[in-house]
Amino acid sequence: MPLTSHSPALLVLADGSVYRGWSFGAQGTRVGEVVFNTGMTGYQEVLTDPSYRGQIVIFTYPELGNTGVNAEDEESSQPQVNGAIARNICFEPSNWRAAQSLPDYLKQHHLPGIFGIDTRALTRKIRSLGAMNGAISTEILDPDLLLQQVKAAPSMTGLNLVKEVSTPQPYEWKDSTPAAWEFSPQVGSQQAFVVVALDFGVKRNILRRLSSYGCRVIVVPAETSAADILAHNPDGIFLSNGPGDPAAVTEGIATAKALLAAKKPMFGICLGHQLLGLSLGASTFKLKFGHRGLNQPCGLSQQVEITSQNHGFALDADSLDAEEIEITHLNLNDKTVAGLKHKTLPIFSVQYHPEASPGPHDADYLFEQFIEAMRQAKAAS
Repeated sequence: MPLTSHSPALLVLADGSVYRGWSFGAQGTRVGEVVFNTGMTGYQEVLTDPSYRGQIVIFTYPELGNTGVNAEDEESSQPQVNGAIARNICFEPSNWRAAQSLPDYLKQHHLPGIFGIDTRALTRKIRSLGAMNGAISTEILDPDLLLQQVKAAPSMTGLNLVKEVSTPQPYEWKDSTPAAWEFSPQVGSQQAFVVVALDFGVKRNILRRLSSYGCRVIVVPAETSAADILAHNPDGIFLSNGPGDPAAVTEGIATAKALLAAKKPMFGICLGHQLLGLSLGASTFKLKFGHRGLNQPCGLSQQVEITSQNHGFALDADSLDAEEIEITHLNLNDKTVAGLKHKTLPIFSVQYHPEASPGPHDADYLFEQFIEAMRQAKAAS
């Protein structure tokens, strides 16, 4: 399809950088923090991951849309990003599971996308200067006017986006990983465990993995009190992933801190990991450009897991109380904290995504570890 048949689109960053390309989604203007994802697959899961709320995603893989989109791969009920940036776009997908093209999908959800720009140069800029706000527009093609909107947008630092993505009402999740896609011989449990999952922006595949391991999963809103959570008499408590600045999610930190007294098994992923650390007295900081991809190496003691990650903040290792907390994993690219556990309580968390949607399955054992913690706690009660 010739480029002349596409509407022009403009990308402007907060530093004044201007990129001209072509539209492949809806018409309009959207502002957000511009970040990059290095994964070669899984663009639909990325677009619908609530952890990307308020962000515009650069996809570093050179062509997007080859496999289209389908209902089964949604990680939430709708796309969560503010826009998408690509080098090339496939407008006619070729995959037996495809139900819609990526451009049509973005149009349906009123999201702009821009393609035809040098995403390698753009990614190098973000790596050099750090993640920053930007805007995509098909209607404001004057860079100075679009830059005004970018500068008026709030910074991700200090931003609490959890209320935009959390469930408004409790519900029970019952779907497991489909048998055709199951990869772990350890799934299932002879003893069913009740898990209350605090939804800070949970991905569906996390809930599927908990269900696959035999859990009865009750999902509750982020602002649910510790008393209401414990009223479900859970065997374990799960703190989910989510968007924004963890330090700004004060209700989640307070709830996690109150739940510590119950001494029940707790497992946190991504934002849940950060909130758990904050509830234990640690602090967080914003990473220069974050970790967003499918091949982040994490581990300790000569053991390495290749992990899927999506976060822009991290726990400060020096702020963790070494008498209470053990660091179990480091991100081996930059030595930031990637996992922790409490030394006396059945509590642990990881910065990465063991449910791996998309990504490798190296860390799926963590769900089994959570099951074992609940099994031991129930046997001791």
